Order: sequence, then C-alpha cells, then structure tokens
Amino acid sequence: MTPREYDETDARIRPSRTTRRRTKDRPSHSDSITAFVTTVDRGRTTCVTDEGIIITAMKARELGPKSVVVGDLVEIVGDVTGSEGSLARIVSVNERTNSLSRTVDDAARVERTIVANIDQLLIVVASANPEPRRGLIDRFLVSAFHESIKPIIVVTKIDVSPVPDFIKEYSALGVDIITTSSKTESRASDIEKILDILDEKISVLVGHSGVGKSTLINDLVPSADRMTGDVNDVTGRGRHTSSSAIALPLINGGWIIDTPGIRAFGLSHLNKEKVIESFPDIYQITQTCMPNCSHHENSCSLNPWIESVPALKAERLIRVTSLRSLLEVKPVEENQGNESFPNEER
Repeated sequence: MTPREYDETDARIRPSRTTRRRTKDRPSHSDSITAFVTTVDRGRTTCVTDEGIIITAMKARELGPKSVVVGDLVEIVGDVTGSEGSLARIVSVNERTNSLSRTVDDAARVERTIVANIDQLLIVVASANPEPRRGLIDRFLVSAFHESIKPIIVVTKIDVSPVPDFIKEYSALGVDIITTSSKTESRASDIEKILDILDEKISVLVGHSGVGKSTLINDLVPSADRMTGDVNDVTGRGRHTSSSAIALPLINGGWIIDTPGIRAFGLSHLNKEKVIESFPDIYQITQTCMPNCSHHENSCSLNPWIESVPALKAERLIRVTSLRSLLEVKPVEENQGNESFPNEER
C-alpha cells in the first residue's frame, strides 16, 4: 500500500461565525432617559426617573465593571416602564460633580468609588462603644474637602458617654457637629434637626460598623427597615449589617445614602499635596517649608509653629501628628487588618 499524499483540499476551514458585516458606528441612543442610581447589586442596578418610576437595569458591556455607583445619573434605553420583570440597559454615565473614593489601605493602589454626586458627607461616630478614632475622621474630612463636599460630624450615643473633647476641635475648622441621644424623650428632637439639614440634599452616611448608622437611617426614613446590630464586647467592633450602599428618599425631598461600615479608608489615590491642602489650619505653614520637605524632618516649619503658642501647643501637636500619619504609607489603623469592599460587583 502506497502512503497517502495530502494536499490543501484536506485542510478543514472553519466557517465564519456570521456573515454580517461589522460596523464602527455606534447607536446614538437619542431616545434614552435620565435616571438616578439608588443601588447596585450583583450586576443589577436600581434607578429612579424624575417621574418616580423605579427601573431595574444592567450596564452596557462597553461601560466596564464598577463604572456605575449609587448617586450616578445615567442614561437608560430599552424597557423603561418599570413593570415587574422588565430590564432596561444603562448606555452611559453622566459627568459626576464629585465622588467619594477610597483604597483598602494606604499601601493599596486600587481606587474604589463608593458614591457620586454628593452634597453632604455625614461622618457618624459614637461617643463610646465603639470609641471614635481621630484618624478615620481626618481621612473622611480629607476626602470631603478634596471633592468640595460639605462634611458634618454626627455623634451618637451621647447618653452613654459625653462627646470627646477632640471632636469639638473640628468646629474651629468650620465643620458642623450634631449630637444624638438614644433616649426616647430627646431622640425625636434630634432627628428633626437632622432632617432639616438633609432637606433637598443628597447626603451620605459613613463610619465604623456599630456607630448607629442603620438606626439613624431607620429614624430618618421609617420605611427603610435597615437591619441593626450590636458591638462585640471583646473586640469593640460592630458587625456589618449593611452589605451595599443604598439611596433612600427623604420625606421633605432629597436622598440619604447608607453605606456599609468601614474599618479602612485609604488615601493612596490622593497625592500628598492634596492631603495637606485638606488641613486649612496647617497648609499655609507648610508653604514656608524647604522644597521637597516631607514634613517629618526637624527643619520642618511645623515644628516651631507647634511651639509658638504654648496655650495651643497640645492642640497643634495633635493636628500635626494626624497630618503626618496620613502622609505615611501604612495601614489605616493598626491591628485592624485589610478589609475588602463589601458586596462589590464581580
């Protein structure tokens, strides 16, 4: 038997998947409508139109992952009736006025945007259980000042312990401080004051787990029914009761956004100059430093500034120490460990 000879006719050619000619022309989506994003969860986005229609949508593939966050204004096409089982498509995200972003810690390089288009940042801390931490408050303030978001500190559980003295110092920087009590007789009055501040604004609550964010949300929006939790007596930390950010409408207009509890809030996505500018009482002093000053050297202008007024020495030292800690590359809080971003889209 002679060996078989092969030629080009023996080669199998895979037929093309389609004969349809591809085009680079993209649809204009001129019939799209604008909607406000209230929550993003597992590939599905809930949006609300100006007419109050609640729409479930998915993102167009070209937008990429993590391209839509709560607070975004998006353009939607498809089934926008909001009827049960309907699914629309987000084709574009409108330009953001600002955004609140973080990294897992200061050594991380992956920036995550939490919410967008915010008017007010409510930094919720408890006077005790868990103890308030100056470092985390400063980090929130840096982000707020950088993005031109009005910061407000809300101190809860003042019936358990008085407001720590260091929190009162932030009022000198123009930061409003609001207190709330767990006692029934004063709770209603406290909530009424907060509602007045939130009217017609888009506000976001941030803070550690266990400080009372979900409890506050339930008082501000009675229909929210957010799950609440206790603080661990051993670790002093609260447990997560919110797994993703959600925007809730307020009675008198505006939105309040609840976010999962945060143990880490890195600022590695901001350069050092932006961090320093967020300390308005210190920034002007740093302008007299030598070029390329790391603000840790003995020759740094901040050192004589601390000593210049003996009565303010302790207060200034605390502020400078806080700034210097933010300029260092280290975890947000010692012994806290890194924290993943809860319930992010995969």
